[in-house]
Amino acid sequence: MNEITNAPATGETALAAVEQSNTFDMYQNRETMKFVFDTAKMLSKTELVPQSYQNKLENCVIAIDMANRMGVSPMFVMQNLYVVKGKPSWSGQACMSLIQACGRFENIKTVYSGDKGTEARGCHITAIRISDGETVEGPEVTISMAKAEGWMSNPKWRNIPELMLAYRAAAFFARIYCPDALMGVQTAEENEDVFSRVRRTKAPDALGGDE
Repeated sequence: MNEITNAPATGETALAAVEQSNTFDMYQNRETMKFVFDTAKMLSKTELVPQSYQNKLENCVIAIDMANRMGVSPMFVMQNLYVVKGKPSWSGQACMSLIQACGRFENIKTVYSGDKGTEARGCHITAIRISDGETVEGPEVTISMAKAEGWMSNPKWRNIPELMLAYRAAAFFARIYCPDALMGVQTAEENEDVFSRVRRTKAPDALGGDE
């Protein structure tokens, strides 16, 4: 792998080093940092990125840094990383993309079970691990589980249950088999669950307690 050295560099050589390397250390030298900030400034000025990045140079710099460490496009991070209650959160569909992009699995499939419209309806992710050829399966997520965990308070679980099952199944698979691909960031649905549980827990206190 090519690396950017600490030697003085021009803007052109910094760009060339970035293009030749899968990842780079944006804090390694001033020229590289300038290149990152110039790129972030450009991205922050376009309406093609979500509002949380528009005219917010710092957010764009963080997105570029994450994208570099993950080996994905900055636009992928910007289009799939949201802020939920102040916490960075992956969009539901991002988990499957990250599983595919990590390069450790092949023949990745979303498998449904049970009848549609019933609590037995479920979904899990299966894939072949390239390192040993073993077929691995993520935990099954079911409508029954969604009800028990209180996820149904999110209207998406009532309106698009098939999609929500797939999103949650992908998140479970990634947490077990490639947690580093998520960079320690939870999904938007996971963070919403946390805040929903907090609201339910605090509700009696807010009303003066149960009597």
